[in-house]
Amino acid sequence: MLRFLLDETISRKVALQAKKRCPEMEIISIHDWENGRFLGMSDGEILRAAAQQNLTLVTYDQSTVLMHMAEFVHEGYDHGGIIVIDARKIAQRDIGGLLKVLCWIWDAEAKPDWRNRTGFIRPIRQ
Repeated sequence: MLRFLLDETISRKVALQAKKRCPEMEIISIHDWENGRFLGMSDGEILRAAAQQNLTLVTYDQSTVLMHMAEFVHEGYDHGGIIVIDARKIAQRDIGGLLKVLCWIWDAEAKPDWRNRTGFIRPIRQ
């Protein structure tokens, strides 16, 4: 089942407002997860800990997170899932836009196992 972990690049307000908008959604900000213990830690450490708790990382970081994910897969490890948001589609300050897409993903994809899945929210190409 899908459970969101929002990384440092996403305001903790998103998690708080998401719970109001979609009360059944399981979502937590890294600022509040494990009492903020993972703030400032490497993406690899975050992905490893998130996988142990079946959390899907939501991030704007397309470079290092995906690099760590590829290393995990290559080494035979699982990750808890990753959703990469493209800032050209939803700006980091656009809390309403991010809430809308997270609720949409939750409604459409909450039941399946997100282990080792990667989703991309990108601009629509014309």
